[in-house]
Amino acid sequence: MSGMNASAVPGEQSDAEIVYGLASSSLGTVLVARKATGVCAILLGDSAERLKRDLGEIFRNYKFTRQDQALSSEISAAVDIAERPWAPFQPPLAIGGTEFQRIVWSAVSEVPPGSTVSYSEIARRIGAPASLRAVAGACAANILAIAIPCHRILRSNGTLSGYRWGLERKRKLIEREKRH
Repeated sequence: MSGMNASAVPGEQSDAEIVYGLASSSLGTVLVARKATGVCAILLGDSAERLKRDLGEIFRNYKFTRQDQALSSEISAAVDIAERPWAPFQPPLAIGGTEFQRIVWSAVSEVPPGSTVSYSEIARRIGAPASLRAVAGACAANILAIAIPCHRILRSNGTLSGYRWGLERKRKLIEREKRH
């Protein structure tokens, strides 16, 4: 997976622990990972093994322990937003990324459920209208699927474009929100 490598987060030990759990949803397998500070990843995919590999690539210097039971409330919340993407994700998030990515993700999070905007609109909203590609890159680096709703961002012509978790998942999320 391309995107953010969160292995060098300032102030964290290189051998910090991440606990993770897995569940199934109508969008495929959901992997939820948590650091001491909150949920640091919500990954979607077709294979639990691939998602575990992806987690290891994103957080290279961390130790991982699978603890489905300990993460039951976070996993339940992640499956809930997969099924009902308009619902808020309540568990605390440990949002990594660069300052620019966090600015983009904050703007993305302000797009109401059932609505979509363009990458260029997000660039305009953050005061960087020429940074269309950087905005798209920030959306691609989002490892908190649905909790940070990058699925609500479209091309300027209103068509679907890249989505870290696959265009079919993006389409389903948008359709679910519009029907709500």
